[in-house]
Formats: sequence, C-alpha cells, structure tokens
Amino acid sequence: MLKNKPLSYYAFEMFYWCGVRLGEMLSLTPSDFDFERNTVTIKMPHFLCEEMQEYIGMLYEISGDERMFQVTKSYLHHEKDRGAKAANVKRIRIHDLRHSHISLLIEMGFSALAIADRVGHESIYITYRYAHLFPNKQTEMADKLDMERMESVTQTDNNTVIQFHMDKEFEPGRGGAGQPKGV
Repeated sequence: MLKNKPLSYYAFEMFYWCGVRLGEMLSLTPSDFDFERNTVTIKMPHFLCEEMQEYIGMLYEISGDERMFQVTKSYLHHEKDRGAKAANVKRIRIHDLRHSHISLLIEMGFSALAIADRVGHESIYITYRYAHLFPNKQTEMADKLDMERMESVTQTDNNTVIQFHMDKEFEPGRGGAGQPKGV
C-alpha cells in the first residue's frame, strides 16, 4: 500500500530493516550511505542498499548533505496509520518497528551483544529488556552436557573412567573427587 508513495515506503523500509530511530531516519542524507560497503552507520542488507540508491535517484537534484526524507514526524505517523488501516492490522507506534527489527534479529539467533552494537544501545542491559524473546537455552545446554558426558564415559571392568578433553584420565573417588589418576 505504501509503495504508491515512495518516500513513505523507503522510510518504513529503513525503520524495519535497520532498526533506526525516527530522528536518525529523518536526518539521513545521501552522503551518509556507502553503497560500496552497504553501510549507513551500520551494515545494511544488499537489497536495502539497492532500494536506497533507487530512492535517491528519484530525488530531484538532491545534494549529498540534504535530508532525504524531508517530512515531519506527524506525516510518518499518518502514513503508518494509513498503511495499518489498508492492511487491516493493529496500529503500532513508529518506534515499534525498531522493536520489530530487534525481535527479528533475536529470532535469527544473533547475540544480545551483537544486537546492542547494531542498534546503538548504550548498554547491553537495554537489549536484555528483550530477554523474554531470547530462546531459553537451559534445556539445550543440559541436553548437550548429558550427551558430552555419555560420549566421554567408558566402562572398564566396572570402573568408570572419565576422559576429559584435556586428554587426561580422571577416576572419581581416587585421590579425591576430580583428581588426576595416580595422585
């Protein structure tokens, strides 16, 4: 629905696919982009670089330091509401597109540290506000520890010998728990 208004379409592409803040997006200029490196302060997906190049090409004689999105916050809110109504979906705030970007990165398996770096969180603790979205790895960790133990335990004459990755043999109960064999 927004494709009939390129300015709106490309603005919302930046919000969702880069997780930029409203002020950051409104202040973008052509010189902020490095299309050879696919960056605009952060690495952008290739398709989005192509879209931004296409959009800049549509702008009549724009200089490198002119704002690409010369609209107001209220214009974008109106466009967002128009799009939500046309798509018959719940109305959200523009900033929620940033949350959607972060949620997508979590779903894709990226770490909190990498996400915080990408979206410019001053502290990783801001990213941890999304902790409920990170998959709970506790069961997976316990399962992998069980598998590791099963692979490293061998039965020899009713004595359990545990082989650690350090290539040393350990015997429980000999010289104290977890002491090297013969100590």
